[in-house]
Amino acid sequence: MSLTSNRVFPRHSHDQFGIGVMGAGGHRSWSSAGRVDALAGDIITVNPGEIHDGAPFDATGRTWHMLYFDPGLLRRIVDAPAGSVELTRPSLHDPPLAEQLMRVFRQVVSAPSDTLAMEEHCCRLLSQAVDRHASCRLDMSEASGNIARVRQRLDDAPQQAATLTELAILAGVSRYQLLRGFARTLGITPHAYLLQRRVLEARRLIAAGHSLSQAALEAGFADQSHMTRAFVRQLGLTPGRYRRALRHT
Repeated sequence: MSLTSNRVFPRHSHDQFGIGVMGAGGHRSWSSAGRVDALAGDIITVNPGEIHDGAPFDATGRTWHMLYFDPGLLRRIVDAPAGSVELTRPSLHDPPLAEQLMRVFRQVVSAPSDTLAMEEHCCRLLSQAVDRHASCRLDMSEASGNIARVRQRLDDAPQQAATLTELAILAGVSRYQLLRGFARTLGITPHAYLLQRRVLEARRLIAAGHSLSQAALEAGFADQSHMTRAFVRQLGLTPGRYRRALRHT
């Protein structure tokens, strides 16, 4: 995906590994590593489930080119157990790897039907990225048990409505304690987390061929316009543009 935007993205996460190159401008983000700046030519990365945000340095915006990979692919490359592979830095200055990443990106865009060549290029890229900039860690719980139960509920059924009272009962804490603990653990509120999970579900449904209106309702949005606002806020593009991009990959 290529995007030029001066939009400020709220805190959200992805269900895939993301690795890309800044094409122009500057990008500032918050993640578990704290505040991070990326300039033109720098590599930017994100791990599955990693909460982050993003803003341009100034009103001129920034351009970036991103590739997203299923977590299982990186795990197979390093022969590591589930949940153990982690790209260690959200911003990297590695010109040779950035050049290789752009070659892979051009291959994906220009010749997506050449499956074997594309797979070979992607595997070489990911092997080098893992060798240079990834670590393996034990699959430890990222949250205390009560917050983990709430997160699991939102992950399992994002299309279902949820109330703070229901989630607090599930966690066994007060509503105030839930809000404070969830935000402290994940960096966003339960409602913001639910919205980003619904966007992920809508993306899956759109990729599977559902109409935009069907995807909106099945993902739990009140209507298509509600889904569109969430898409634009999180991803910087409309569901329609996202669907068109899928058709060209």
